[in-house]
Amino acid sequence: MDKILKVAIVQAAPIPLCIDQGIGQLCKYVADASDAGAELIAFGETFLGGYPIWLDEAPGAALWNHPGTKALHRILMDQAIVPGDARLAPLQKLVDERNICVSVGAHERVRSSLYNNQLLFRPEQTPLDHRKLVPTHGERLIWNRGDGSTLSVHQATWGHVGNLICWEHWMPLARAAMHNLHEDVHVACWPSVRETYAIASRHYAFEGGCHVLAAGTVMHRADLLNGLTMVGGDADAQALIEEIPDQQLQFGGSLIIAPDGSIVAEAKDDAMTLTAEINLAAGAEAKAALDTDGHYSRADVFELSVDTREKLGVRWDPHKSE
Repeated sequence: MDKILKVAIVQAAPIPLCIDQGIGQLCKYVADASDAGAELIAFGETFLGGYPIWLDEAPGAALWNHPGTKALHRILMDQAIVPGDARLAPLQKLVDERNICVSVGAHERVRSSLYNNQLLFRPEQTPLDHRKLVPTHGERLIWNRGDGSTLSVHQATWGHVGNLICWEHWMPLARAAMHNLHEDVHVACWPSVRETYAIASRHYAFEGGCHVLAAGTVMHRADLLNGLTMVGGDADAQALIEEIPDQQLQFGGSLIIAPDGSIVAEAKDDAMTLTAEINLAAGAEAKAALDTDGHYSRADVFELSVDTREKLGVRWDPHKSE
């Protein structure tokens, strides 16, 4: 029996750095996509706050003690969401009222560290966190590592939905763990969906027997400078951003992918909302040939152990002082 779900990827430019303004923009995009009938809406990696593109594009960003890098880090620390952030209440209200799910990336602050968190908002429940397990290359200058406590899926009325972020799609054991959670739809979050990222997303769909929303964003250098102005500006941060060529920096390329790896809908490199109606029954049909968590897993040969404990690093035991 067919089981149809309307999905959307909002491939838009974020408001970099200024998360306060970004939340308002996010809610407008969500409302518009919901008005068009979307029940699951996805945004790309760190849409709230914008991807820290200066780490890739500004030649001096990785230099020790660089004043511009430090200034941008301070701004993100000041702006970042925190667990239970009251600023996200308008988005949760939209999700509750419209009975939808929204996957959106954000810079999150826990104590004094930043994390790359892909939040899954769901009706009448707290958002589901997924903190990136391994920041990639230069990202380690800004983000801490997540732990196994945020490897999970949401059980929606129509099925399971989960997230992974960017190069986590090349972590075979992370993929295996998520396949074990029986995703019907997977959100693959990227800054831009480059050719190799599209390959990884299509592979995930085929391997997991699920639909994949490969969500990218668009961004120009002007967006970075505009966001910096919104947070009050900073001369050192502006000087670093101005080292970046004045051009488009993120190129969208979002995809909606079927469980057989075929492309259902594809965006180009400009701002748009990509939508499709997907048949969730196709996932069950795909598993007739390949179930990597079941008949194609060889559980008698291979075994995966996943530690889902939260790793805080410090445990205060009141009994120790007695």
